[in-house]
Amino acid sequence: MGAGERTGGGAWTRRGEWLEVTPGKIITGAEDSEAAIDKWLLETVGMPEKLRLRLRREGGIQWKGDRLRLALFPDREAGIEPVWEELEVLYEDDFCLVAHKPAGMAVHPDGSGLGVTLDHLVAAHYVATGVSAAVRHIHRLDKDTTGPVMYAKNEFAQLVLDENMREKSISRLYAAIVEGTVPPTLKVIDAPIGRDRHHAARRRVSPGGQSAVTRILGREALHGGSLVHVQLETGRTHQIRVHLSHMGHPLYGDALYGGPVWAPSASGRHALHGELLSFRHPWSGEQLEVSDPWPEDMLQLRELLSEAP
Repeated sequence: MGAGERTGGGAWTRRGEWLEVTPGKIITGAEDSEAAIDKWLLETVGMPEKLRLRLRREGGIQWKGDRLRLALFPDREAGIEPVWEELEVLYEDDFCLVAHKPAGMAVHPDGSGLGVTLDHLVAAHYVATGVSAAVRHIHRLDKDTTGPVMYAKNEFAQLVLDENMREKSISRLYAAIVEGTVPPTLKVIDAPIGRDRHHAARRRVSPGGQSAVTRILGREALHGGSLVHVQLETGRTHQIRVHLSHMGHPLYGDALYGGPVWAPSASGRHALHGELLSFRHPWSGEQLEVSDPWPEDMLQLRELLSEAP
């Protein structure tokens, strides 16, 4: 079922591991309440069938009076050790969390056992707020890209949000400061991306690569560069960096793809920031927009290029 076909489950109350809702006459007025519940969960809420079946099997669906209770919040291990560093939370409720990822921090461990990641910080936040949930990020950002990263706080949210990512109904808007003047005619970059055989860390536009589409929604001319607002239709590794470099507009600070030096940046990173995450709430269906203010280094670079002679 597509994300646009369901209307969502509306308001909810959490009681421990249980979610409690009052669906109304669609169930109370039905001759077969159990069948009506199943239909409502599948068609209105958008609950994946395998989760509905498991909840039925395990007694996780209860109906009493006009209230429906679902065991959506069982205790789960985080799956990663908590690290107690400051986490900037942009949005949070019972189903999802959106956190700011700073520059120089990976979203998840790379297997080396070295370095603190955003997943480690989220695990500590869960402990501090009494949440017993697995740490499940829905998407990623490059290590040196700043911006919002979304986490699912239960299995239902993960299944729905993962499907929404596949359907491309989760929108990510980025701000990039690039070299050169980006012409008004450049609105869509549709070019497949594959690995660079000559450099293990690089990607490149390649006829045999994976489909990749980047949209440029707005631009602002600067001295020696441009500010562009970019939307991803696909989420390939380094996609924005590869596409803009391919078109002759590498990001400031992006040495890997030929970008100009970005001296004001203390971290030595590339000038790319996720400024807006737009998605439908996995349970209620409400359209949400979570913005992430520009970090100080990007603001300074924009000001520097605005004032340049």
